[in-house]
Amino acid sequence: MSWIREGELNLIEKLSANILKAGPMPKHVAFIMDGNRRYARKRQVERQEGHTQGFDKLAETLRWCLNLSIHEVTVYAFSIENFKRSKDEVDGLMELAKQKFIRLLEEQCFLNVCFAYTSRHEIANAVGEMAWGVEQGLIKSSDVSEALLSRCLYSSNSPNPDLLIRTSGEVRLSDFLLWQTSHSCLVFQSVLWPEYSFWNLCDAILQYQLNHRPLQKARDQHREGQALQQHEADRACLADLLQHHGNGKPLDAQRRREALLNYTASREERVQDFLGALQHKRDSFLTDLTSQAALA
Repeated sequence: MSWIREGELNLIEKLSANILKAGPMPKHVAFIMDGNRRYARKRQVERQEGHTQGFDKLAETLRWCLNLSIHEVTVYAFSIENFKRSKDEVDGLMELAKQKFIRLLEEQCFLNVCFAYTSRHEIANAVGEMAWGVEQGLIKSSDVSEALLSRCLYSSNSPNPDLLIRTSGEVRLSDFLLWQTSHSCLVFQSVLWPEYSFWNLCDAILQYQLNHRPLQKARDQHREGQALQQHEADRACLADLLQHHGNGKPLDAQRRREALLNYTASREERVQDFLGALQHKRDSFLTDLTSQAALA
């Protein structure tokens, strides 16, 4: 029996989903699944039972997302800070996560799981990767930009979340996707994660829809600003290149445009080669890690 696809929406839920889908819908939703331990205390059960209920709620929420045509979900499953909890709780969470995520992989749903993660570490790692690229001669220091940093993040293969939801009443991001959610709709809900409902999700989506226009405008302005900044940086690099390696004769407007296009193409080629080398470096690291785990 499928864990994700068990059960269907009832008639009222289907009607509500169809009404929501008539408006702009988030394509990618991120969740900070907070409140498992408080749920356990509230129900007077073991913490592990609270975490189990939390994972089951994730499966149910993924089903709702599929019914709402939300095809990508990212969840904050375990932060680096969570390792400060008791050994029994951490060990129990690890085993539970192993069981549940293996089952989720069998469903083939598009789920990104942030495990042993903090956003500051991710950003610092991306900066380090760009520095490595410069040291290796794969890119120039002038190629380093905000846009390139985004392409060096762990989430570079996914669009930024349109909507981020945090449960349990906490109004903070807890070092989760700080870079990626700069133009996302942030919704903080008081419900504990194991008690999350279809209607809580609908409420969050409605808030996204009410704020969609200004959010989209901000995204467009940011994208245009990035493009202009890159264009100006390419022009400055080209001017410097011509000053030091040109024949001393000024270029006419047509030849300057052609030279700028050629420089931009060469920069993008360098960047693509660097990103390919970076992916190979990461793949090799994961392969070595998997081999070491198998031998342990």
